[in-house]
Amino acid sequence: MTSPARLLLARHGRTALNAEGRLRGLADPPLDEVGVREAESLADALAPARFFVVLSSPLVRAVTTAQHIALAAGVPHRIDERLNDRDYGPWTGHLKADVVEEWGSVDAAPGVESSKAVLSRVLPVLQELWTSSSSAVIVTHDAIIRPVIDHLDRGRQLSVPTASWCVMVAGTSGWEVVEVDQVAPGRER
Repeated sequence: MTSPARLLLARHGRTALNAEGRLRGLADPPLDEVGVREAESLADALAPARFFVVLSSPLVRAVTTAQHIALAAGVPHRIDERLNDRDYGPWTGHLKADVVEEWGSVDAAPGVESSKAVLSRVLPVLQELWTSSSSAVIVTHDAIIRPVIDHLDRGRQLSVPTASWCVMVAGTSGWEVVEVDQVAPGRER
């Protein structure tokens, strides 16, 4: 009996904007030194898992992380524009705490891409993988992972630290969330 397809939904390594608590969105900062180490540890942790492809957002922080994983596992890496980060519009680069203080939440700030819009572009990627029964790693952003996990498993608590991953398995009608906020051994959540 073969085991069901698995989907590992991973967050990229840290950037300077992450470290400062700024909204990244479509800004394209590279991984910082910590982020490179996180990507390497993530790659080492995920390499033994059996998957056929690594998909990623087109942003350099996700691409770099995905390339580490694909190289460690010996599988191809493909960029999928639908996995891009949430567009924070005029709030890109602002401190998240300042936006929340002014508007009550990031979601309430004018010009921010809605969670519904994020899901409308990301869920088809997951559906395609589920339909094809393909095990894969997706490297994307916390603003993508949060609404996806909430959509699949309402009320699930998660923190989505950089270089963490969630595990999903193919169920009879779609992906089922099995684990969240997994990090490489030796790294604190």
